[in-house]
Amino acid sequence: MLTKEIFVDIHVRFAQGQSLRKIASELGISRNTVKHHLQQQTMPTYAKRSQQPTKLSPFKPYLLQRIELAKPDWIPATVLFDEVVENGYQGGIAQLRRFVCQFKPSIVPEVVVRFETQPGQQMQIDFTSIRRGKKSLKAFVATLGYSRASYVKFFDNERAESWQQGLREAFDYFGGVPQEVLCDNAKSSSSNGMLMQKVIINYMSKCFKCRKITGLN
Repeated sequence: MLTKEIFVDIHVRFAQGQSLRKIASELGISRNTVKHHLQQQTMPTYAKRSQQPTKLSPFKPYLLQRIELAKPDWIPATVLFDEVVENGYQGGIAQLRRFVCQFKPSIVPEVVVRFETQPGQQMQIDFTSIRRGKKSLKAFVATLGYSRASYVKFFDNERAESWQQGLREAFDYFGGVPQEVLCDNAKSSSSNGMLMQKVIINYMSKCFKCRKITGLN
């Protein structure tokens, strides 16, 4: 039986382009198991365990997503702690540090060929679910392709307005608009593509007007 963390880890790794063979090898499970869980959009329901959920449990999928997106860099536990506290986590940092520590590479990884982008060329955006149900919680994550720096904004939905707000605030946070905005969610990219394009055009128009007012060239 796979844990929810491994289930999420499988989907995150596959979305980042890892093969079934590599996912199975790194997680120590069979390729058939990987394939089976990739065909499911939600975690299978098993019989309840005697172990009670911890205060950190609702935030573990988000932490795994942040760890994966930052690779090969490592995000300090203090930074992750501040992010989840902002969103309502009431546990201690020790509990969080024990959880994330098991995913920290113990040795220097082998040099691999990665898809590199130039500074200012690309920004990747997506939503990740932290908590489902009536009080759902989602995180809009924008990551620069070159530096892997990320901007995170929390919402309770994935409506077009939330995509637009997240995109605008990401531009403000990074101080500009990249040449490309890549949406990892194909469905959302298709349905919100025109709205995102409008946000980019309006943002660049605002920057142009500001430069004219201040006399910058």
